[in-house]
Amino acid sequence: MGDKSPKANKKQAGQKQTKDDAVDAKKKSDVAAKQVDKTKK
Repeated sequence: MGDKSPKANKKQAGQKQTKDDAVDAKKKSDVAAKQVDKTKK
């Protein structure tokens, strides 16, 4: 669990980036959906 090798650190950083991207994409899709709702009314 305490793997501090550069390879392990890079892998962990890559996973965090992917998670952040997924969160950002969800926020953007939520905002887009809300904007569509406003234009329909």
